[in-house]
This record gives sequence, structure tokens and C-alpha cells, in this order.
Amino acid sequence: MRPPRPPILLDAAYEDPAAVRALVPRNAPYWPVMRYLANATEMRAVGGNAVAQRAGVLPWFRGDWAHDGPKIAGLEPVLENPRFLEAARQLFDGEIVRPQSVYVNLMAPIAEGGEAHLDVPVFRGIERDLYPVWLLNTMGRSGLFRDWQVDVATAVSWFYGGEGGAFDYWAEGHEKTPQRLGAPLDNRAVVGDNDFMFHRVDAIGPANAPSSEDVSLASELFALADGSWEVREGEAVLARYPAEALRVSVSWKALVFRDAEAARRYNERADALELDEVVARLLADLDARGQGVEPPADPLGDTAFVEALSRAHALPDRVYPSEAETRHHATR
Repeated sequence: MRPPRPPILLDAAYEDPAAVRALVPRNAPYWPVMRYLANATEMRAVGGNAVAQRAGVLPWFRGDWAHDGPKIAGLEPVLENPRFLEAARQLFDGEIVRPQSVYVNLMAPIAEGGEAHLDVPVFRGIERDLYPVWLLNTMGRSGLFRDWQVDVATAVSWFYGGEGGAFDYWAEGHEKTPQRLGAPLDNRAVVGDNDFMFHRVDAIGPANAPSSEDVSLASELFALADGSWEVREGEAVLARYPAEALRVSVSWKALVFRDAEAARRYNERADALELDEVVARLLADLDARGQGVEPPADPLGDTAFVEALSRAHALPDRVYPSEAETRHHATR
């Protein structure tokens, strides 16, 4: 993997943070982020053994606010944020910045810090609106498809004033100790090369806070009129939280092109990847490693194929911040 580009920190993410913050309850309910992954095999392919072995569904909820255009009203302060646009240009020294997506994460108290991970990359011809995230993550880690990979700038901004919930980011690579952005997190942002820069969320809430990790994939997070939140599955209420207990982050992603020619190649799908070619390259790589498997009839659903790729392209060891070790017990 290539080293990540140095991230850009913004002490003021939005000119009018209250307008952005108001979008959060207005566009509830939200759904568990773990719905992206169908089974433990796919979890392992994306996040490694620690994620696959973690029991239960974390109280981590998501909503998609934009993808190739806004999905909600009033998103202009985020989607067209000039501070994000300029930082994205600087990050990749690019002429053209094309905002692609915005999503919001709401996280309740969680006793352990998360795994350091990379975001889902974008390739000409293979993107997450058509293909599963485990495939794109594997393609990114393999390094076999770098010529098709598109630069993506990610601006992560926060609305949270509680304990914990720090943002750890490996700006100097996974072999080095990460940098940490901690409280206060309100209206701050990091614009980063998150497809190559490992990052994670530390434990959220006070050390003795109960962690509601018994929510289900069918549950949703609802905003209440008094400003609090509750997790529901059908008519059943699984958990309630005051507003200040939830760590809210808004992620903005944009494709960045060095020049008009690079943008044209993307627009016109010049030499775009097809699934058959991706599978053939991955199979050839497994053969070259002495880890070959039978060509799968259903490459997107064959667990043996996914497991073989997970072993061949496992996440590298990461150096975690020492102060978090006692609160992070997962194997890595």
C-alpha cells in the first residue's frame, strides 16, 4: 500500500454548524451500519478477525444523506462546503473535486475502541453501489488495481461534547503510533486520504457507562421531540439515550481528479474494470501465492473464495495508542 497523503485539520468545519446539526434529528430514523455485511466471512474480509469475532450488533447507526446528489433537503452547507472543497484540492493537488456522498454516523456509548480500518475505495467500473464492500476493500488492500483506483477525499466532522470518542488516525502509516483528535470535537473536521490512512473511533462515553450492544440488525434509531433518542425494533424499545450521549459524525466524500483528462476517463468509463477481470486477477494472484482455489461459480457469494482472499490480503498489524490498550481487548 502506498503511504497516505498528510491529512488537513479544520478547526471550524462549517460556517453555520447549527444548521448542519439540525439535519440530524430531522432526518431520522437511522439503521445499524452492520447491515452492510451479510455474514462473519464478509466482516472478516472488511475488518479482520477482531471485527468478525465481536459478538452482537454495536449501537452504531447510519443514514445516507447524499450519493451522486442530495437525498435530503438542506444539505448544501455540507455537500457544497467550500472549506471541504479547498482542502480536497490541496490533499491530492487536484484540479477537479466532485462531491459524491454524505453520510451521518450516530454512535451510543461503546466500551471498546474500534478497529483501525480503511474506507471503501472507488475504482473505475467497480463501485459500492453495484458491488459489496468486502470486494472493494479486498481490491484496495491487494494493490492489484491501483491503475483504476480513484482518489477520494473524506472530510469527517463531529458534533460531540461527551467523554471518549476520540478520532485516532495513522497519518504516518500503520507501523507508527497514530495521532489523536479528542474532545472537544464540536464543528471540527479532518480531511484525509482515508482509503489509505487507517483510522478508528476510541471507546465512547465514561469508562463505566453501560454499552447497549444487544441491538439488532432490524432495529432503528429514532429522534424524540424532547431531543433524546431511542432504539426500536418494531414496537419494542431496546434503548434510550439523551442527546449528549450520542457521538455524531458527518462524513463527506469527493472524487478528486488531477485534471480534466482524468475526469473524462472516469466519466466515459475508459478501460473500466469488469467483474470477470477482477475475479481473474484475484485468482491469478492466489495461484502465484500458492493459495489457489477453484474458480467460484458465484464470486460475490462464495464464502471459500472470500475466506481465501481474506487470508491472502489480511489487514496489516497496526500500532494502537497505549492509553487505549486497556479498553481494547480485541485480537489484532
